[in-house]
Amino acid sequence: MRNPFLACAAVVLTAAALAACGSSADGNDPEAAGAQRPAASGPAAPGPSATTATEPATPPTEEPAGPGTSAPAATAEGPKTPADEITPATGTFTKKQKEYLKDRVPKGMDPAAVLQTGEETCAKLRYLVKADRDTAVGAIVTGEIPDAKDAVAGLCTQHQDLVDEASYGYPDGKHSGKKLRPGVYRSASPTADCSWQIEGAGGKELSSGASDTGKSRKITIPDSAVTFTSTGCYAWLPEGAAG
Repeated sequence: MRNPFLACAAVVLTAAALAACGSSADGNDPEAAGAQRPAASGPAAPGPSATTATEPATPPTEEPAGPGTSAPAATAEGPKTPADEITPATGTFTKKQKEYLKDRVPKGMDPAAVLQTGEETCAKLRYLVKADRDTAVGAIVTGEIPDAKDAVAGLCTQHQDLVDEASYGYPDGKHSGKKLRPGVYRSASPTADCSWQIEGAGGKELSSGASDTGKSRKITIPDSAVTFTSTGCYAWLPEGAAG
């Protein structure tokens, strides 16, 4: 289920990313150089919860830029432009930008468009972190920001903690086997129809619950858990560094 925050974040992308590409062509993009640009902001956060409830974050007051169309996917299949041939139409790329673009630019595609895709991802994360950090991590967990890992590693390393935490989270769905890790988890921006169930060997129910409040809830996945199923909770994030 798409999180409302992502829809709001999308309107930031074109203006922010296009501006970034314009400045980066001259090698002066602060994000690419490792510095964080001012975060965009937007509307209030959604969210239900289970054991320990927390109120949604207060929305920032300034409005994001108008909607637009995202750049082409940076992970397109096919032959890639050799690194020594990656140059912008005008100006130059910084060293960090060149490293990010290596093996990412399909032949015949403007490398600035590929760079824009990564910068849009960083812009989404900046926006979401300012509005509600759990939603930002949840967006990575659910795959709504699919290229976050690469964009963060190459263009906005200040958000690496979000990617690290997301690697231990669970999106809605059924999880079992090696993907299931014992620990305490909290729901990130759940809907008013959030429900979950934890089963042990032989399908025995160990715990289950539901929330219609839109507030974050906490659950514990025990060592004896075999299956964890979540619906309408968006994502579950670990309590603690490794869940």
